[in-house]
Amino acid sequence: MRIGHARRLQARLAILVMAMLCVSWALSAPQEFGAFTRDDVLLVVAPHPDDETLCCAGAIQRAHAAGARVAVAWITSGDGFELDAHIVERRWHTGTQGLLELARLRMLEATRVAELLGIRAQERFFLGYPDGGIAKLLHDNFDEPYTSPHTGVAAVPYAQAVSPGAAYTGQNLERDLASIIERIKPTWVLAPTPLDVHEDHRATGEFVIRVMGQLARLNQVRYWIVHGGFEWPWPRGLQPDSQLQPPRRARNLPWNSFALSSQERAVKADAVRLYDTQMRLTSSFLLSFVKRNEIYSSTPLQPAAPTSGSTISPGASTD
Repeated sequence: MRIGHARRLQARLAILVMAMLCVSWALSAPQEFGAFTRDDVLLVVAPHPDDETLCCAGAIQRAHAAGARVAVAWITSGDGFELDAHIVERRWHTGTQGLLELARLRMLEATRVAELLGIRAQERFFLGYPDGGIAKLLHDNFDEPYTSPHTGVAAVPYAQAVSPGAAYTGQNLERDLASIIERIKPTWVLAPTPLDVHEDHRATGEFVIRVMGQLARLNQVRYWIVHGGFEWPWPRGLQPDSQLQPPRRARNLPWNSFALSSQERAVKADAVRLYDTQMRLTSSFLLSFVKRNEIYSSTPLQPAAPTSGSTISPGASTD
């Protein structure tokens, strides 16, 4: 037990050290994020199907319009959302098979969204690791298999995944993520900040920091946030003319405001609505990400003194 605790502390320390180092590395980024060209390759790393749309549908469209390649890697397939499974199946007890079926539906929805956003089939990567268990893989089950309490499985159960049958370990997840990065060679990677409220999001960001840090390419990562705390983002519902402001818990990050055109906002709203399984429960939350802008930070963490307002740099509008 002591050895395992020490390893977790060492892993956390290594992640935080790399995150702090990337503060200075990000300042020397080779170009401004968003000024995409045909030579760019944008990779969005999403903890669940729908996150790539909420955080980054505008940037995806802009990159695609510039002729850049765009890829998405979904870390989980959303097979731990039990309440959602109850509603989709219209019965109180869904069982493990119901959750596995929910994941297949969510992957189908993600495929439809990818088609709408112009992401080619060969650049869509489902990893299939356990929804609600990514922090466990990072800290407790890096070497030893984890069994999902939702599905009852301890290995990737989806045939379309990058490594079907791979044991649920952090080592395997990191290997799959590294193999995708090596295969597509992204010039930009979009990942969740470890300040996100959701454990899967925090751990996903930390996995990206580990992999990109080992490659000495942290200056190519930009960070986003979806779960920013109670009543964020605000206002709720579809408010495409409102400005997305950083949440209080992450307001000291050096956010850049990525302005969206009216057309990009309309397509983003269409993409959000394609996630029918999620819209049934959380439509107001999902649609609240369709605003005049998206926000990205060049650093995942920043020990700064509190300020009276958000730190956000304006981006140029394309309207």
